[in-house]
Amino acid sequence: MFLQAVLFDMDGLLVDTEPLWFEVETAVMARLGGHWSHEDQGKLVGGSLQATLDYLIGKATHPIPRETLARWMLDGMIARLRGSAVTPRPGAVELLAEVKAAGVPYALVTSSERLIMEAVFEATGLSFPVTVCAEDVTRIKPDPEPYLLGTKLLAADPGCSIVLEDSPNGVASAEAAGCRVVAVPNVVPVPAAPGRVVVPSLADLSLARLRAIVAEAG
Repeated sequence: MFLQAVLFDMDGLLVDTEPLWFEVETAVMARLGGHWSHEDQGKLVGGSLQATLDYLIGKATHPIPRETLARWMLDGMIARLRGSAVTPRPGAVELLAEVKAAGVPYALVTSSERLIMEAVFEATGLSFPVTVCAEDVTRIKPDPEPYLLGTKLLAADPGCSIVLEDSPNGVASAEAAGCRVVAVPNVVPVPAAPGRVVVPSLADLSLARLRAIVAEAG
């Protein structure tokens, strides 16, 4: 068993965008006549825009067309990404650079819309040779489809691929795809489990450790 690919989540893992999402959700919920809390946000971490829209509509006092609500969410988030000092989380740039320098195939797999992904790239300078976003799949995390597509695009065996995730939804998706998972919890806790590695920060990881995780699993 040897490491064939590394797949990274985006929101909450590479970049700490969750506070920005909370700002947008709070503002949109106020326009809908309701209140937004961190408990509400926690239920949506690692999910899709469509799931967020469903949840917002369910809490709304003043419902609006779904397309309008989606535009409020996307416009609000893109404005914040462009107007805030968005930086990669500790250890993200270093780990990406190490993986790239070693020639290990790598990809970004996110439940966010492509517009959001591109705005994050623009704000941080991050880039990936292979990406999977919400528009690329029919079922988003926690379904395994996103990571099955990511490993397929990298021509990698899921069992020899490491996924780095911060949310329970993302971890469930990667594990269902048969990937090795390293969880780096952010907004929502991710418990330890057999075959799952949990670390406090990407700064605690190195390519050597990722290789060892795959080798030990074999």
